[in-house]
Amino acid sequence: MIFFSRLVRPLAGCIALAFVCFAAGTSLAAAPQVKTQAPGYYRMMLGDFEVTVLCDGSLGLPPSQLFGNVSPERMQKFLGDAFLSEPVETSVNAFLINTGSRLVLIDTGTGGLFGPKLGFLIDSLKAAGYQPEQIDEIYITHMHGDHIGGLMSGDKMAFPNAVVRADQHDADHWTSKANLDAAPEQMKSSFLGVMKAIGAYTAAGKFKPFNGDAQLVPGIKAVAAYGHTVGHTIYVVESGGQKLVLWGDLMHVAAVQFPDPSAYVKFDTDTKAAVAQREKAFADAAANGYWVGAAHLSFPGIGHLRSNTGGSGYIFVPINYSSLR
Repeated sequence: MIFFSRLVRPLAGCIALAFVCFAAGTSLAAAPQVKTQAPGYYRMMLGDFEVTVLCDGSLGLPPSQLFGNVSPERMQKFLGDAFLSEPVETSVNAFLINTGSRLVLIDTGTGGLFGPKLGFLIDSLKAAGYQPEQIDEIYITHMHGDHIGGLMSGDKMAFPNAVVRADQHDADHWTSKANLDAAPEQMKSSFLGVMKAIGAYTAAGKFKPFNGDAQLVPGIKAVAAYGHTVGHTIYVVESGGQKLVLWGDLMHVAAVQFPDPSAYVKFDTDTKAAVAQREKAFADAAANGYWVGAAHLSFPGIGHLRSNTGGSGYIFVPINYSSLR
């Protein structure tokens, strides 16, 4: 009887609550929709290194306008096969590597340069358990605004204790007054943004460029992948026999460039070189099976690449979710 009483009381309460809601003509789910995402991060272990992907947000890209060598018919097939339509919502990812002795951030997102759907890297960093002041080094893949914009917070360095490193070729190009003066009007703000950010870290003695391939800290090296920009760089992270290659902007729209690596974006500095670098990177990743990550793969932007045995191109296999508990 005691057991029966304990069972019936909560059941009776539920029935009474349901009756009240029915009688009042209301629903317990009648709440406003939130329609926003929380700050995003995803964490994995790579050997002894902790890798945390930080979501800066997303932006819509129009592939039919972005690519210069894909027919409208092929473009629609690529997007349709991926259940996408234009504009394609595209992630902006950055990668935080904790080596155990150094905290290294690869790319910094957009900062305040790209509007309200982006610029959440600092929020994601804090949600992941870190503070901007803890970052030791920042490695930039290239100096487009969605990769370097987050270096600044207003007029201040967003990462006051970090040393910033990038390829000298990109630094020379984007901080050149002659290039600024010669740039189309719509591009001048990009030059000015880089000049402001690099100028601030240079004045603080915290900008240290490298030239081409370079070992930066144990387990992380820079590899020249020029083409998208004059100094575009990929980063190879290795620990405990595991490898992760961070591609930067070797690819922009997965639905287009995995099936057709020859597809290039119109704003590549050197389209031929950019295509060659992408084809080389894709083939090596598929042949050797290591992890890959990219700024514009759907968050968290990490996975493996394999050859498409049923046709041309490649298939991206996203990382399998783990709670790491």
